[in-house]
Amino acid sequence: MSKARLDEWLADLERRTPPHQIELGLDRVGRVYDALFSEDPWANTRIITIGGTNGKGSTVAFCEAIARAHGLSTLAYTSPHISRFNERVRINGTDASDTDWLQALNQVEAARADVHLTYFEHVTLAALVIANAHAPDLLLLEVGLGGRLDAVNVVDADVSVITSIGLDHMDYLGPTRSHIGREKLGIARANRPLVLAEADWPGDLEEALLTSRAELWRVGLNGDWSIEDSAQIHPDKHWTLRFHSDPEDSMSLPSPKLVGPHQLKNAAAAIVAFRCAEGATHIRAEAVAEGLMRVKLTGRFEQVATAPAVFLDVAHNAQAAECLKEALMVASTGDEAFGETIAVFGALADKDVEAMVDALDGVFDRWWLGDLSGPRGQSAEALAERLINQGVKAPIEAVKSIPEALDLALANASINDRVVVFGSFHVLSEVQSRWPRRE
Repeated sequence: MSKARLDEWLADLERRTPPHQIELGLDRVGRVYDALFSEDPWANTRIITIGGTNGKGSTVAFCEAIARAHGLSTLAYTSPHISRFNERVRINGTDASDTDWLQALNQVEAARADVHLTYFEHVTLAALVIANAHAPDLLLLEVGLGGRLDAVNVVDADVSVITSIGLDHMDYLGPTRSHIGREKLGIARANRPLVLAEADWPGDLEEALLTSRAELWRVGLNGDWSIEDSAQIHPDKHWTLRFHSDPEDSMSLPSPKLVGPHQLKNAAAAIVAFRCAEGATHIRAEAVAEGLMRVKLTGRFEQVATAPAVFLDVAHNAQAAECLKEALMVASTGDEAFGETIAVFGALADKDVEAMVDALDGVFDRWWLGDLSGPRGQSAEALAERLINQGVKAPIEAVKSIPEALDLALANASINDRVVVFGSFHVLSEVQSRWPRRE
C-alpha cells in the first residue's frame, strides 16, 4: 500500500525491521532489483562503489565535488544520516526531496510483492530508483556494512574503492582484519578498477586479490599511486598525488577543505577512482583542485564554533579515533594556542570503547559523557565505568544526555579550550542542529 508522507513510510519501515536490524545477503535484494529494473538502468551512468571501515563518506564527498567541478551531474547514496533522512541521497549536492523518496519507496513496495526487505535494503533500492529517475553522469554508492553481502553490492560498479580496513562490526564481518578485508573485497569486479587506499593490506589476502581479477590500483611507493605530503604539516601548502606509471599525470594540489591528515588519503583515493571512471584524458587538475576546496561534509572534524572551539566528528572505532587524534595534533601545530581539550562523548554498547580510549590516550583533559538511547544504547554511567577500567585518569562526568553533556562542557570551558563532540552518528544527531547548516 502506498503512503503519502515520508514520515509515515519511515515509521512503517522501522516497525517492520528496525534500522539496527541487519540481515546480510543479496538474494532478497536481487529479486526486487530485477523486478524494478528489467533492463540495464545504468547504460549512460558511471558507477563508483566505495567500501571500507572509515573514510567512505569523505571519499564519496570528494568524488562528488570533483565530478561536479568537471561539469558532471552526480547522485550520491550514503548512510546513515545525521539530522534528516533525506540526507541519504544527494542529487548534485542537494538532498533528495520528500517527493523523490516517497515515489521511490512506494515503487519498491509495489515491486517487492511478498519478499521481505530490511529497512536498509528497502531504502537502498529506493535510492537506486531515485538514481535511475535522475540518470546522473556519476552514481556514487557507499557500502553500508562489509561489502560482499551489502545491499549496495547488487549493482555492478565500474570502479570500486576500499578506503581502509579496521576492526569494527566484527560480529558480522569476522574477528580479524583479514576476515573483514575479505568481506570488503566482495565489491570488486573482474577486469574493472579496484582502488586500494589501505596501505597496510593484510598479506594473507593477496590470493583473494588475485582471484578477484580486478584491475588493482594500490596506494604506496611500491604501488600504483602515492601521496607526497607537505600539507599534513603545513595546512596552507600543497601536496602531490603521484601516478607511478604515468608520472606526467601527477598533480600538485591544495589542501582539501575537509581537515585532517587522513583526508589526504581519502581525497587521493577519490581522485584515482574518478580518473579510473572517466579516463586520464578527461581529468583536469584545476577542476580537481576546485573540488577539493569546495567539498563539504558534516561531522568530519568539522569546526562549528570558536571561543571555545567546537569540533564535531563521527569517529566511532579505534581507527577513526586515531585519525581524530592526528587531526587534533595537526591543528595544535598552527598559530592558534589552545588550552584544554575536552571530550563530549557517547558510544553504543557494542562498540570497542576500550580500543578507542587507547587510541586517544593523553588527548583529553576532561570527559563529559551522555546517555545514548535505543536498543544498542549505553548509559553514561556504564560508559564512564569502561573508561575508568581502561585507565583514563582525566576527570569524567556522566550525565543523562549528550546535549546536557555539551552544555556543561561549554559552561566549564575557557575561550581557549577545544570541545570535541564525537562517538557516533547518533551523538552528532543530538547536537548538530544547534549550529545552522554549514557551507
